[in-house]
This record gives sequence, C-alpha cells and structure tokens, in this order.
Amino acid sequence: MALENREGQKVPSTTFRTRQSDEWVDVTSDELFKGKTVVVFSLPGAFTPTCSTTHLPGYNEYTRLLKENGVDDIICMSVNDTFVMNAWAQDQEADNVTVIPDGNGEFTEGMGMLVDKEDLGFGKRSWRYSMLVKDGTVEKMFIEPEKPGDPFEVSDADTMLNYINDKAGKPKRAFMISKPGCPFCAKARDLLEKHSIDYEQVELGSGVTTKSLYAVSGSGTTPQVFIDGRLIGGSDDLEAHFNKQNDPQAVA
Repeated sequence: MALENREGQKVPSTTFRTRQSDEWVDVTSDELFKGKTVVVFSLPGAFTPTCSTTHLPGYNEYTRLLKENGVDDIICMSVNDTFVMNAWAQDQEADNVTVIPDGNGEFTEGMGMLVDKEDLGFGKRSWRYSMLVKDGTVEKMFIEPEKPGDPFEVSDADTMLNYINDKAGKPKRAFMISKPGCPFCAKARDLLEKHSIDYEQVELGSGVTTKSLYAVSGSGTTPQVFIDGRLIGGSDDLEAHFNKQNDPQAVA
C-alpha cells in the first residue's frame, strides 16, 4: 500500500451519483469545490464502528466552529452507494455534514487513497484521511498511518480545526432536562442558541422522573442545564453564567 499525499494538487474531476428527494442528481467536483473552502473527511464505510461513533459525529459537532473559521462546507466521502450514505446520515442525525457517495471509488482512486479491504469482505474502499481544499486545490491532508487495522489518529475534526486556527478552542457540549410547556426551559433554549451552543435535551416523563432530576442536579425544578459536564442550573443560572463569561471584570 502506497498512499499518496496530494497537497498542492487539484482534486479529481468526478461526477457523483446522488439521491436527493427521491430523484437522481449528478453532483460534480466543481459544484462541491470551485470557489469554496471545503473540509473533506473520507472513511472506509458507512455504519462501521469508528466511522459511526467518532469520525462522522465529531465533524458534525465541529461544523459550527469550522464554519466560523472560514470553511464553507464539510463533506463526508466514502466508497458506498448513495442509498447507504443517506440512510447513515439520517441514522446519525448528521444534518451539518454533506455526505457524498463515491460508489465506484473514482474520486478516492484519483486521490491515491483507494485500498484493498477484501480480507473484510469490503472490496475496494477508502483509506481514512481528511483534507482542506481551497478552490479545488488540496492545501492540507491528514492521512492515517499505514499500519494494520483501521487507525484513527490524525483525520479527526479537532486536528483539522487546530490546523485552520489553533486558537479556535473546542465546541461546548450542553445537555438540558426540561418539561413540556415550561417557559423557563424555553428561555434556556434561547440562551443556548444565542450563544451558539448546540445542546441535547430530555423531557420529564421520557424515561426521566423527578427523582432522576434530583439525583443528577439536586433540584426538582426545570430546566437543569449542564455544560461540558458541569451543572449550571436553571435559566437564571444560565443567564448569570453567560453574563459572567462576558464580563471582563468577573472573577473566575
């Protein structure tokens, strides 16, 4: 296996057969890359373990920060057909990432990344890598080391963002316990969205009881908001948290 670093070269001219709104749509390399700054990450296969638990979710989570730092689009590429890629993206709720099926492996082969995975019954697939492409030219590639298995060491979203801007930091991770019709929960959601923090929430009654709420937060009121594993509290606590962050005179 001789993987090729294509930094400084144009991406391959390829037409991808995609399925959009139950219709066949041909998408060209020019449409994806011309006049744009694009991050591409390519992986061995949809629904496979590392790809599903880390690689795709990582880029989906980092999309906002990447776009704040000049990236126009994030593309996930794999030697799979469009039906598989679309189903995988839906299953992963990866709405921030554009999934592109390189079904015949033409783009991947043109990038020098097509490898033989017949031992797994996969046939020809992509080696795992990521790259930053500007106006169709590869500026930077992060290619996983050539060793057995499926290494995942350098093609992650954090490495890419660090290359683009090493002071960009990491995305905040927020979680909220709420209940239907709660105005304070609505306020907390608005605050999180205003500060560009993606969040997940569960509602009381959806497998979460008031007893559970007390156990994790020490309170029986909603909402209860956690950011990066730290309990912030209710909507007023969340507002105070953000005000403190924005106050240069505040003491940490």
